[in-house]
Amino acid sequence: MNILLTGGAGFIGSHLVRRLLTRSEHQVVNLDALRYSGNLTNLESVQQHPRYRFVQGDICDQPLVESLFQAHRIDGVINCAAETHVDRSILDPGSFARTDVVGTGVLLEAARQAGVRRFLQVSTDEVYGSVETGTSSETDRLAPRSPYSASKAGGELLALSYWTTYKFPVVVTRGSNTYGSHQYPEKFIPLFVTNAIDGQLLPLYGDGRQCRDWLAVEDHCAGIEHAFLHGEPGTAYNIGGGNERENLTVAEVILDSLGQPKSLLRYVSDRPGHDRRYAVDCSRLRELGWKPAVAFADGLRETVRWYQEHESWWRPIKSGEFKRYYEEQYRRRLEEGTACGS
Repeated sequence: MNILLTGGAGFIGSHLVRRLLTRSEHQVVNLDALRYSGNLTNLESVQQHPRYRFVQGDICDQPLVESLFQAHRIDGVINCAAETHVDRSILDPGSFARTDVVGTGVLLEAARQAGVRRFLQVSTDEVYGSVETGTSSETDRLAPRSPYSASKAGGELLALSYWTTYKFPVVVTRGSNTYGSHQYPEKFIPLFVTNAIDGQLLPLYGDGRQCRDWLAVEDHCAGIEHAFLHGEPGTAYNIGGGNERENLTVAEVILDSLGQPKSLLRYVSDRPGHDRRYAVDCSRLRELGWKPAVAFADGLRETVRWYQEHESWWRPIKSGEFKRYYEEQYRRRLEEGTACGS
Protein backbone atom coordinates (compact mmCIF):
# COMPACT_ATOMS: atom_id res chain seq x y z
CA MET A 1 0.00 0.00 0.00
CA ASN A 2 0.93 3.65 -0.34
CA ILE A 3 0.51 4.80 3.26
CA LEU A 4 0.25 8.35 4.54
CA LEU A 5 1.51 8.21 8.11
CA THR A 6 1.04 11.46 9.99
CA GLY A 7 3.16 12.44 13.00
CA GLY A 8 5.87 10.06 11.89
CA ALA A 9 8.73 12.07 13.39
CA GLY A 10 7.37 11.66 16.91
CA PHE A 11 7.84 8.83 19.37
CA ILE A 12 5.31 6.18 18.32
CA GLY A 13 5.14 7.46 14.75
CA SER A 14 8.88 7.11 14.10
CA HIS A 15 8.93 3.58 15.47
CA LEU A 16 5.98 2.77 13.20
CA VAL A 17 7.67 4.30 10.13
CA ARG A 18 10.76 2.17 10.71
CA ARG A 19 8.63 -0.93 11.27
CA LEU A 20 6.61 -0.48 8.07
CA LEU A 21 9.74 0.11 5.98
CA THR A 22 11.75 -2.80 7.36
CA ARG A 23 9.03 -5.43 7.79
CA SER A 24 6.84 -4.84 4.73
CA GLU A 25 6.84 -3.53 1.16
CA HIS A 26 4.66 -0.48 1.85
CA GLN A 27 5.48 2.95 0.50
CA VAL A 28 5.41 5.46 3.40
CA VAL A 29 4.81 9.19 3.17
CA ASN A 30 5.45 10.84 6.52
CA LEU A 31 3.64 14.13 7.16
CA ASP A 32 4.84 15.88 10.32
CA ALA A 33 4.69 19.51 11.43
CA LEU A 34 7.92 19.09 13.45
CA ARG A 35 6.62 20.87 16.49
CA TYR A 36 8.42 20.51 19.81
CA SER A 37 8.28 16.70 20.03
CA GLY A 38 8.83 15.94 16.34
CA ASN A 39 12.46 15.04 15.65
CA LEU A 40 13.92 14.01 12.31
CA THR A 41 16.91 12.39 14.03
CA ASN A 42 14.42 9.68 15.02
CA LEU A 43 14.39 8.68 11.35
CA GLU A 44 18.05 8.94 10.36
CA SER A 45 18.22 5.20 9.69
CA VAL A 46 15.52 5.38 6.99
CA GLN A 47 15.76 8.89 5.60
CA GLN A 48 17.36 7.61 2.36
CA HIS A 49 15.08 4.59 2.07
CA PRO A 50 13.68 4.30 -1.48
CA ARG A 51 10.13 3.70 -0.23
CA TYR A 52 10.10 6.65 2.19
CA ARG A 53 9.20 10.30 1.70
CA PHE A 54 9.07 13.04 4.33
CA VAL A 55 6.87 16.13 4.03
CA GLN A 56 6.88 18.87 6.65
CA GLY A 57 3.38 20.20 7.19
CA ASP A 58 0.29 20.46 9.37
CA ILE A 59 -2.62 18.03 9.11
CA CYS A 60 -4.91 21.06 9.42
CA ASP A 61 -3.55 22.41 6.12
CA GLN A 62 -6.30 21.19 3.80
CA PRO A 63 -4.69 22.12 0.44
CA LEU A 64 -1.43 20.42 1.44
CA VAL A 65 -3.18 17.29 2.69
CA GLU A 66 -5.30 17.01 -0.45
CA SER A 67 -2.23 17.43 -2.66
CA LEU A 68 -0.46 14.54 -0.92
CA PHE A 69 -3.32 12.15 -1.67
CA GLN A 70 -3.15 13.10 -5.33
CA ALA A 71 0.63 13.18 -5.72
CA HIS A 72 1.34 9.90 -3.95
CA ARG A 73 -1.80 7.90 -4.78
CA ILE A 74 -2.41 7.24 -1.10
CA ASP A 75 -4.60 4.23 -0.36
CA GLY A 76 -4.01 3.89 3.40
CA VAL A 77 -3.76 6.39 6.27
CA ILE A 78 -2.43 5.95 9.81
CA ASN A 79 -3.02 9.10 11.83
CA CYS A 80 -0.46 9.35 14.64
CA ALA A 81 -0.33 13.15 14.53
CA ALA A 82 -1.51 14.59 17.84
CA GLU A 83 -0.80 16.88 20.72
CA THR A 84 -0.26 14.30 23.42
CA HIS A 85 0.80 15.49 26.86
CA VAL A 86 -1.86 16.04 29.54
CA ASP A 87 0.10 18.77 31.33
CA ARG A 88 0.50 20.74 28.10
CA SER A 89 -3.20 20.33 27.34
CA ILE A 90 -4.00 22.02 30.66
CA LEU A 91 -1.78 24.97 29.67
CA ASP A 92 -3.00 25.23 26.07
CA PRO A 93 -6.22 23.28 25.39
CA GLY A 94 -6.96 25.08 22.13
CA SER A 95 -3.99 23.63 20.27
CA PHE A 96 -5.07 20.13 21.27
CA ALA A 97 -8.59 20.62 19.92
CA ARG A 98 -7.17 22.04 16.70
CA THR A 99 -4.77 19.18 15.95
CA ASP A 100 -6.61 16.24 17.45
CA VAL A 101 -10.11 17.11 16.22
CA VAL A 102 -9.92 19.64 13.36
CA GLY A 103 -6.80 18.04 11.87
CA THR A 104 -8.38 14.60 12.05
CA GLY A 105 -11.42 15.97 10.24
CA VAL A 106 -9.25 17.38 7.44
CA LEU A 107 -7.51 14.03 7.01
CA LEU A 108 -10.75 12.06 7.06
CA GLU A 109 -12.46 14.12 4.40
CA ALA A 110 -9.42 14.24 2.12
CA ALA A 111 -9.04 10.47 2.49
CA ARG A 112 -12.72 9.85 1.78
CA GLN A 113 -12.64 12.02 -1.32
CA ALA A 114 -9.55 10.17 -2.51
CA GLY A 115 -11.18 6.76 -2.07
CA VAL A 116 -8.68 5.52 0.50
CA ARG A 117 -9.07 1.82 1.33
CA ARG A 118 -8.07 2.01 5.01
CA PHE A 119 -7.88 4.72 7.67
CA LEU A 120 -6.56 4.04 11.17
CA GLN A 121 -6.98 6.61 13.93
CA VAL A 122 -4.47 6.21 16.76
CA SER A 123 -6.17 7.08 20.06
CA THR A 124 -5.54 6.40 23.75
CA ASP A 125 -6.91 4.45 26.68
CA GLU A 126 -7.31 7.79 28.47
CA VAL A 127 -10.58 8.35 26.61
CA TYR A 128 -12.20 5.95 29.12
CA GLY A 129 -11.31 8.20 32.04
CA SER A 130 -10.19 6.91 35.41
CA VAL A 131 -10.96 3.21 35.90
CA GLU A 132 -11.06 2.41 39.59
CA THR A 133 -11.66 -1.35 39.20
CA GLY A 134 -11.70 -3.87 36.40
CA THR A 135 -10.76 -3.10 32.80
CA SER A 136 -12.15 -0.94 30.01
CA SER A 137 -13.58 -2.65 26.95
CA GLU A 138 -14.20 -0.99 23.60
CA THR A 139 -17.97 -0.83 24.18
CA ASP A 140 -17.64 1.14 27.44
CA ARG A 141 -18.77 4.75 27.61
CA LEU A 142 -16.03 7.30 26.95
CA ALA A 143 -15.45 9.62 29.89
CA PRO A 144 -12.35 11.75 29.22
CA ARG A 145 -11.26 14.04 32.05
CA SER A 146 -8.52 16.23 30.55
CA PRO A 147 -8.34 18.48 27.48
CA TYR A 148 -5.93 15.96 25.97
CA SER A 149 -8.13 12.90 26.41
CA ALA A 150 -11.22 14.87 25.43
CA SER A 151 -9.58 15.99 22.19
CA LYS A 152 -8.53 12.43 21.42
CA ALA A 153 -12.06 11.20 22.11
CA GLY A 154 -13.40 13.88 19.78
CA GLY A 155 -11.05 12.84 17.01
CA GLU A 156 -11.87 9.16 17.23
CA LEU A 157 -15.62 9.76 17.45
CA LEU A 158 -15.37 11.88 14.32
CA ALA A 159 -13.45 9.07 12.63
CA LEU A 160 -15.99 6.42 13.62
CA SER A 161 -18.82 8.64 12.38
CA TYR A 162 -17.35 8.35 8.88
CA TRP A 163 -18.03 4.61 8.98
CA THR A 164 -21.61 5.09 10.17
CA THR A 165 -22.36 7.91 7.74
CA TYR A 166 -20.27 7.10 4.66
CA LYS A 167 -19.17 3.48 5.20
CA PHE A 168 -15.64 4.84 4.99
CA PRO A 169 -13.31 2.09 6.30
CA VAL A 170 -12.11 3.53 9.59
CA VAL A 171 -10.45 1.62 12.45
CA VAL A 172 -9.52 3.09 15.85
CA THR A 173 -6.85 1.90 18.29
CA ARG A 174 -6.72 2.89 21.96
CA GLY A 175 -3.22 2.33 23.29
CA SER A 176 -2.14 2.30 26.92
CA ASN A 177 0.88 4.15 28.38
CA THR A 178 3.70 3.56 25.94
CA TYR A 179 7.43 3.66 26.65
CA GLY A 180 10.67 3.03 24.81
CA SER A 181 13.51 4.72 22.97
CA HIS A 182 13.16 8.13 21.27
CA GLN A 183 10.37 9.30 23.60
CA TYR A 184 10.29 13.04 24.26
CA PRO A 185 11.66 13.55 27.78
CA GLU A 186 8.65 15.31 29.27
CA LYS A 187 6.90 11.93 29.52
CA PHE A 188 7.09 10.00 32.77
CA ILE A 189 9.70 7.32 32.06
CA PRO A 190 12.17 9.33 29.94
CA LEU A 191 11.87 12.32 32.28
CA PHE A 192 12.65 10.21 35.32
CA VAL A 193 15.43 8.30 33.58
CA THR A 194 17.21 11.39 32.29
CA ASN A 195 16.77 13.28 35.57
CA ALA A 196 18.15 10.29 37.47
CA ILE A 197 21.15 10.04 35.14
CA ASP A 198 21.98 13.63 36.09
CA GLY A 199 21.19 13.16 39.78
CA GLN A 200 18.28 15.59 39.57
CA LEU A 201 15.06 15.41 41.57
CA LEU A 202 12.19 13.30 40.22
CA PRO A 203 8.81 15.08 40.55
CA LEU A 204 6.21 12.47 41.50
CA TYR A 205 2.62 13.73 41.35
CA GLY A 206 0.47 13.37 44.45
CA ASP A 207 1.19 10.19 46.40
CA GLY A 208 2.66 8.43 43.37
CA ARG A 209 0.08 5.65 43.55
CA GLN A 210 -1.48 6.33 40.14
CA CYS A 211 -1.57 3.05 38.24
CA ARG A 212 -0.85 2.64 34.54
CA ASP A 213 -0.73 -0.28 32.12
CA TRP A 214 2.70 0.00 30.50
CA LEU A 215 3.10 -0.98 26.85
CA ALA A 216 6.42 -1.31 25.00
CA VAL A 217 6.47 0.84 21.87
CA GLU A 218 7.38 -2.21 19.77
CA ASP A 219 4.21 -3.95 20.95
CA HIS A 220 2.12 -0.84 20.40
CA CYS A 221 3.33 -0.47 16.82
CA ALA A 222 2.73 -4.16 16.15
CA GLY A 223 -0.82 -3.72 17.43
CA ILE A 224 -1.42 -0.65 15.27
CA GLU A 225 -0.14 -2.44 12.18
CA HIS A 226 -2.23 -5.53 12.95
CA ALA A 227 -5.42 -3.51 13.43
CA PHE A 228 -4.67 -1.52 10.28
CA LEU A 229 -4.34 -4.66 8.19
CA HIS A 230 -6.91 -6.95 9.83
CA GLY A 231 -9.33 -4.84 11.89
CA GLU A 232 -13.02 -4.63 11.11
CA PRO A 233 -14.09 -1.22 9.73
CA GLY A 234 -16.00 0.89 12.20
CA THR A 235 -14.36 -0.91 15.13
CA ALA A 236 -12.13 0.21 18.01
CA TYR A 237 -9.35 -1.97 19.42
CA ASN A 238 -7.60 -1.65 22.77
CA ILE A 239 -3.83 -2.18 22.80
CA GLY A 240 -2.39 -2.82 26.25
CA GLY A 241 0.70 -4.39 27.70
CA GLY A 242 -0.86 -6.16 30.67
CA ASN A 243 1.75 -4.52 32.90
CA GLU A 244 -0.04 -2.54 35.60
CA ARG A 245 2.41 -0.65 37.81
CA GLU A 246 2.08 2.29 40.16
CA ASN A 247 4.13 5.35 39.23
CA LEU A 248 6.01 5.14 42.53
CA THR A 249 7.05 1.56 41.80
CA VAL A 250 8.30 2.44 38.32
CA ALA A 251 10.23 5.43 39.69
CA GLU A 252 11.93 3.24 42.29
CA VAL A 253 12.92 0.66 39.68
CA ILE A 254 14.45 3.40 37.53
CA LEU A 255 16.47 4.76 40.46
CA ASP A 256 17.65 1.28 41.43
CA SER A 257 18.71 0.48 37.87
CA LEU A 258 20.83 3.63 37.74
CA GLY A 259 22.27 3.24 41.22
CA GLN A 260 20.62 6.42 42.45
CA PRO A 261 19.10 6.95 45.93
CA LYS A 262 15.37 7.16 46.54
CA SER A 263 16.01 10.53 48.18
CA LEU A 264 15.85 11.97 44.66
CA LEU A 265 12.09 11.36 44.68
CA ARG A 266 9.90 14.36 45.49
CA TYR A 267 6.17 14.16 46.06
CA VAL A 268 4.78 17.29 44.40
CA SER A 269 1.34 18.83 44.07
CA ASP A 270 -0.85 16.76 41.77
CA ARG A 271 -2.08 17.83 38.36
CA PRO A 272 -5.76 18.88 38.22
CA GLY A 273 -8.12 15.98 37.52
CA HIS A 274 -5.33 13.40 37.52
CA ASP A 275 -6.77 10.01 36.55
CA ARG A 276 -6.02 7.39 39.18
CA ARG A 277 -5.90 4.26 37.06
CA TYR A 278 -6.12 2.99 33.50
CA ALA A 279 -6.54 -0.64 32.46
CA VAL A 280 -7.83 -2.09 29.20
CA ASP A 281 -9.27 -5.40 28.05
CA CYS A 282 -7.38 -6.36 24.87
CA SER A 283 -9.25 -9.56 24.04
CA ARG A 284 -10.77 -8.09 20.86
CA LEU A 285 -7.36 -7.49 19.25
CA ARG A 286 -5.96 -10.74 20.67
CA GLU A 287 -8.72 -12.59 18.86
CA LEU A 288 -7.31 -11.14 15.62
CA GLY A 289 -3.92 -12.67 16.39
CA TRP A 290 -2.00 -9.89 18.20
CA LYS A 291 -0.47 -10.12 21.66
CA PRO A 292 2.26 -8.17 23.47
CA ALA A 293 5.70 -9.75 23.43
CA VAL A 294 7.88 -7.51 25.63
CA ALA A 295 7.96 -8.13 29.38
CA PHE A 296 7.93 -4.86 31.31
CA ALA A 297 11.12 -5.61 33.26
CA ASP A 298 13.00 -6.30 30.03
CA GLY A 299 11.51 -3.35 28.17
CA LEU A 300 12.22 -0.89 30.96
CA ARG A 301 15.79 -2.14 31.34
CA GLU A 302 16.42 -1.69 27.59
CA THR A 303 14.82 1.75 27.68
CA VAL A 304 17.04 2.92 30.53
CA ARG A 305 20.08 1.60 28.68
CA TRP A 306 19.08 3.45 25.51
CA TYR A 307 18.91 6.81 27.30
CA GLN A 308 22.24 6.09 28.97
CA GLU A 309 23.83 5.41 25.60
CA HIS A 310 22.15 8.23 23.66
CA GLU A 311 22.76 11.37 25.69
CA SER A 312 23.50 13.17 22.42
CA TRP A 313 19.84 12.65 21.51
CA TRP A 314 18.14 13.92 24.68
CA ARG A 315 20.51 16.54 26.09
CA PRO A 316 19.90 19.08 23.29
CA ILE A 317 16.16 18.59 23.75
CA LYS A 318 16.29 19.26 27.49
CA SER A 319 18.30 22.45 27.00
CA GLY A 320 15.87 24.28 24.70
CA GLU A 321 12.10 24.83 24.74
CA PHE A 322 11.77 21.90 27.09
CA LYS A 323 13.81 23.68 29.78
CA ARG A 324 11.39 26.64 29.81
CA TYR A 325 8.43 24.29 29.98
CA TYR A 326 10.01 22.25 32.78
CA GLU A 327 10.67 25.36 34.86
CA GLU A 328 7.09 26.52 34.42
CA GLN A 329 5.66 23.10 35.24
CA TYR A 330 7.86 21.88 38.08
CA ARG A 331 10.05 24.54 39.69
CA ARG A 332 7.53 25.68 42.30
CA ARG A 333 6.20 22.16 42.75
CA LEU A 334 9.69 20.88 43.53
CA GLU A 335 10.42 23.75 45.91
CA GLU A 336 7.26 22.97 47.85
CA GLY A 337 7.51 19.18 47.48
CA THR A 338 8.12 16.52 50.10
CA ALA A 339 11.06 14.12 50.10
CA CYS A 340 10.30 10.41 49.83
CA GLY A 341 9.91 8.85 53.27
CA SER A 342 9.53 12.14 55.14
